[in-house]
Amino acid sequence: MYGKGRQHALQRLQSEIEKQLNVAPPYKKSDPQNPLAELENKLFANNQFTKVAVYGLGGVGKTQLVLELLYRVREKDKNSSVIWIQATSMESLDQGYHTVARQLGISGPGGKDVDIKKLVQNFLNDDTAGQWILVFDNADDIQMWSGKTRSESQQSNRLIDYIPRSKTGRVIFTTRDRKVGVKLAQQNVIEVPKMTEDTAIRMLRNSLIDKSLVETRPADAKAILTWLTHLPLAIAQAAAYINENGATLADYLALVHCQEQEIIDLLTDQFEDDARYPDSKNPVATTWLISFQQIQQRDPLAAEYMAFMACIDHKDIPQLLLPPGSSRKQEMDAIGTLSAYSFITRRAEDLAIDLHRLVHLTIRNWLRNKGELAEWTRKAVAQLEEVFPDHEHRNRAMWRTYLPHARHVLESNLIAKDDCSRIDLQWKIALCYYSDGRFDEAEAFFREVMEFRTNVLGAEHPDTLKGIGKLALTYHAQSRFPEAKALGVRAMEAQKRILGEEDPETLSTMSHLAMTYSDLSQWKEAEELELQTMEFRKRILGVEHPDTLVGVSNLVYLYNCQGWWKQAEELGKQIIAARKKVLGVEHPDTLLSIGNLAHTYNNQGRYQEAEELLVQVMNIRIKVLGKDHPHTLSGMSNLGVSYHNQGRWDEAEAIQSQVVAARKVLLGPEHFSTLTSMAHLSLTYHSQGRRTEAEELGLQVMESRKKVLGPEHHHTLTSMSSLASFYLDGQLVKAEELLLQVLAIRIRVLGMGHHHSLASMEQLAGMYRNQGRLKESEDLEAQVEEARNNAVS
Repeated sequence: MYGKGRQHALQRLQSEIEKQLNVAPPYKKSDPQNPLAELENKLFANNQFTKVAVYGLGGVGKTQLVLELLYRVREKDKNSSVIWIQATSMESLDQGYHTVARQLGISGPGGKDVDIKKLVQNFLNDDTAGQWILVFDNADDIQMWSGKTRSESQQSNRLIDYIPRSKTGRVIFTTRDRKVGVKLAQQNVIEVPKMTEDTAIRMLRNSLIDKSLVETRPADAKAILTWLTHLPLAIAQAAAYINENGATLADYLALVHCQEQEIIDLLTDQFEDDARYPDSKNPVATTWLISFQQIQQRDPLAAEYMAFMACIDHKDIPQLLLPPGSSRKQEMDAIGTLSAYSFITRRAEDLAIDLHRLVHLTIRNWLRNKGELAEWTRKAVAQLEEVFPDHEHRNRAMWRTYLPHARHVLESNLIAKDDCSRIDLQWKIALCYYSDGRFDEAEAFFREVMEFRTNVLGAEHPDTLKGIGKLALTYHAQSRFPEAKALGVRAMEAQKRILGEEDPETLSTMSHLAMTYSDLSQWKEAEELELQTMEFRKRILGVEHPDTLVGVSNLVYLYNCQGWWKQAEELGKQIIAARKKVLGVEHPDTLLSIGNLAHTYNNQGRYQEAEELLVQVMNIRIKVLGKDHPHTLSGMSNLGVSYHNQGRWDEAEAIQSQVVAARKVLLGPEHFSTLTSMAHLSLTYHSQGRRTEAEELGLQVMESRKKVLGPEHHHTLTSMSSLASFYLDGQLVKAEELLLQVLAIRIRVLGMGHHHSLASMEQLAGMYRNQGRLKESEDLEAQVEEARNNAVS
């Protein structure tokens, strides 16, 4: 009887394997993530009874892996018996045991009252049974195994107690739940990893009717497999869709970039699959929902975490972002449950979680169909708003990890535009984007908040005016100075009237407006407003308050703009010392002050001292802010200027070219800072003797500055002067025309005695002298000397 039963078992095994091999080709021994070797080693390393559990995400190929191993075992040993039982439910398991008993040709007295599981156990425990492997496929319900259950013989026993034991026997469980695997097989658990790209491509090719689809469009094949996360069941489902519809890989790839609902339709599309049990659900989304329902029953907090994570971005989820449980242990257990089902991947190094991307879509759709997605999205917004930190530098690492999730939940459009939690979250996001130099994104959020507050609270509510002030600050950062000035004046005047001129918000707006005046070359107005603001802050907040120090720093910038190097240096050293003490050396504001002092040194010709400071600033900014942050690029740009001033033109060109490219991408080709770095690069080209490139770039900068800043802006005039110096090499008429224009504008706007006006006169006098026009040169030089004497006296 035993021989006959073994023959039937082997026939059943061969039938199952033939089905599976049409779907998932065997792992190659050379595959870097081949789990077959590990499974075989755990089963047969010792000549004794062994239990092994194979676990992984639903559809990852656990069953295929085990069948593949058994096929190889059969090739080595024709006498090994294999017993396969579907353990999805108690009904399927009982049916499996009855089938095994028939195959083995065993029965006992008592007819229907016989305990079939006990008979099979006793048969396999006997050494005469020979070599055997017993597989329990889909053993996902631990209660089914560990709970008391009444058998046909009316005896109460645990299912786990029926597992046979023999030195010639082996038992394999497949399960989606690692926790179940550990309970059934202790430490002998093996995770089925994601397939490698090569293995996934082999499977896709073997599953398609038209094999040439993969060969002719390999890039499309790889893109599809990446989207399907190399998941065997998902690949089989995609291949079935392509086969049934006569589609191309490009057709399928277009579908996965459609609306979310269409993607879900693909994941839930039923398809014929001989490799799966007749009563099982084969669409990949349905497979996961079965697991999710098991989680709901077993661990409600884990199910809540899944619903919450379905509303935010699927990757880099900080554990601190998850809603709190009743205890830390309950939270850890919930995360452990999701990890055990392979729905999430935990990263121990940063306490973050990655949710499987297709699972993310599936759970979203399940919530949508239940009418719960909008409610969970509201919960996600409320949780984010509660835990989202302020935009202070000390919180940068945290809010950078929270930002993608905040953006994702707001972009779902499931939350009303006037929801208070939504508005509060948008405000926090806008402040962080501004702090991170992402000004276009900050503007969009500031604008939404301002419009909401204007409509709901009124045009002159303090919160509305605060929003207007921040939007003005963002315009300034985008080099939209006239718009920034208009909004800044509007906010300042209203705040003075409603809050008073000593209110912190009023003073903040005034200080920001002063900087806008400065960048509009309205230095007198800027200085007056900044001094007024600073005096208020000293009296109200104290001399070392960070806001007071902002005003001092702004004055250093103003003094540099006006060429007052001595005052800039003295005040610059004071502000650096104060900010190091109050904020620390790595704070962005401290680094800004160090950069300003380096700028002062550059203008004084103290290039080596400037370089030392600038290298320090750049290295810290790269570490703290990142290499593409606007402040980092500013430090790099200034370092390039220092290299240029020292005659190290190749080093200057290398760093300036890098800054120009980065700023064009980050800020745009016509941004104030982008044009500044382009102007520096054009000067370096000229110093290298690359005259054509210098003139072309210099002309581009001048025209852009005229358009963006206006023809009388200081930086526009600087570009004209630089271009004129390029023309001195042979285009004297053009050079003179530009220099005369610059001089006329500077005298009219700044006055005869301003250092910029005097510099223009000296440049023009030098050109006349080189041309032999000595009388004109001497007249200009005399005017410069007289103006400087008058300034001293």
